[in-house]
Amino acid sequence: MENIENPFADFEVISTYSRAQALEDGVLVDVSALAREAGFKFPVAVTRAVWDVLDPSDDLKAQGQSWTGRAWDMFTILHHAIRIARDCSEVRFSPLFVMEPGRSPKPLALRAVCGPADDAAPVITVMLPNED
Repeated sequence: MENIENPFADFEVISTYSRAQALEDGVLVDVSALAREAGFKFPVAVTRAVWDVLDPSDDLKAQGQSWTGRAWDMFTILHHAIRIARDCSEVRFSPLFVMEPGRSPKPLALRAVCGPADDAAPVITVMLPNED
């Protein structure tokens, strides 16, 4: 096999931002404990924007909404989307969430990306479609 040169070998890395730093900063929120209960084998994190959807307002809590219930709904729909996906490295799915008191649930477009963590182990990150 030919020795392939690294075209970036002479480049200086100016900045990096690890998954661990994103979790520490709160940009990502680790939801792995509940994800394991839901049957996920890899660690799962959600972006802050997804966390904000999962964490219902006091008005929604008064109507019976809870973080755990909303997260379970998300995991259930994600689990199904993964089962039917041809490529599991990125899966798009749309769980239903009540976003305003007294309103019907509406689909929220999400995407889950499975990729390497800082140590190259597989991890799942759930985000809004416009996030990366």
